[in-house]
Amino acid sequence: MVSKSDVGIILMNLGSPDSTAVPDVKRYLIEFLMDKRVIDYPWLFRKILIEGIIVPKRAEQSAKAYASIWWDEGSPLVVLTKQLQMAVQNDMEVPVEIAMRYGNPSPEVAFENLLKQNPQLKEVVVLPLYPHYAMSSYETAAEYAQEIFKKKQYKFKLSIVPPFYDEPDYIHALAESMRPYLQRDYDYVLFSYHGLPERHLRKGDPTGAHCMKVNDCCHVKSPAHDFCYRHQVTITSELVAEALGLPPEKWGISFQSRLGREEWMKPYTASRLEALPAEGKKKLLVVCPAFVSDCLETLEEIAEEGKHSFLQHGGETFTMIPCLNIHPLWVKAVVKYCTQIVTQQEAV
Repeated sequence: MVSKSDVGIILMNLGSPDSTAVPDVKRYLIEFLMDKRVIDYPWLFRKILIEGIIVPKRAEQSAKAYASIWWDEGSPLVVLTKQLQMAVQNDMEVPVEIAMRYGNPSPEVAFENLLKQNPQLKEVVVLPLYPHYAMSSYETAAEYAQEIFKKKQYKFKLSIVPPFYDEPDYIHALAESMRPYLQRDYDYVLFSYHGLPERHLRKGDPTGAHCMKVNDCCHVKSPAHDFCYRHQVTITSELVAEALGLPPEKWGISFQSRLGREEWMKPYTASRLEALPAEGKKKLLVVCPAFVSDCLETLEEIAEEGKHSFLQHGGETFTMIPCLNIHPLWVKAVVKYCTQIVTQQEAV
């Protein structure tokens, strides 16, 4: 049991609409897509594109998609994040809150809740629940928390847990969560990650000369790797495959959730699901390590749409391996990451 009376913890996830009603979904989509780190066009063009074209076309369709996976308790992502909060709280005597990058509860609400529990709060540790660095996921969550922290002029110290894509405890938890599914008959394991525009990879390269410019750039050492989503998801996949003893011909990587017409990271998950049966890989396992909590992108895009497409193109069995959610090894890893950063800060 971890105890430190002047510290608070915030677990920060992506977020969700408040309900499946179209107005709530519209509100959520606008907040999400207007984030300059998600769609990084100039503000006026972004506003016209999103509020004038994308959201009016997608809101009703997205509302139906959310309705297809919504639980009685609410949004799966929010429910699962709350369950993780409770599980982590059981191993810590310091208060644990949750926050969302988009939607509710906001980081400000989480900060205020921690202060209500302890007005003498000295430090808050925020764990963005994104294993990999991308400006449209980890970076925007961390920056948003820091922005509110500065705006409100809180007196406590704010610490952000870095991405954990190659941390042994995360890799172990992910591998062990997958292992039971490998006991069944399968042909192939597909690691499906949320996609990004290729432009984001180039933009995020601090060297300006590595990502997508050097042969086998993901494996050639570079400072760019600290901010490179492609490198980090590649390393996660390779470490998990090694831990599970997966031979190279039995697994692969793809990228989902493409938006717009520009080039995104390849191969696309949708294309791979159509092609795999013709390659003799008809019994498929899919895992989505970019997400630690099941959500629209896993429960609807993969488990429903992806499965339908794979079976339509000749696949025989399709199993989506659940996200880490509240797997006991993942809970232990979260507790460890939060306590480690507090210990490191105390030593400074």
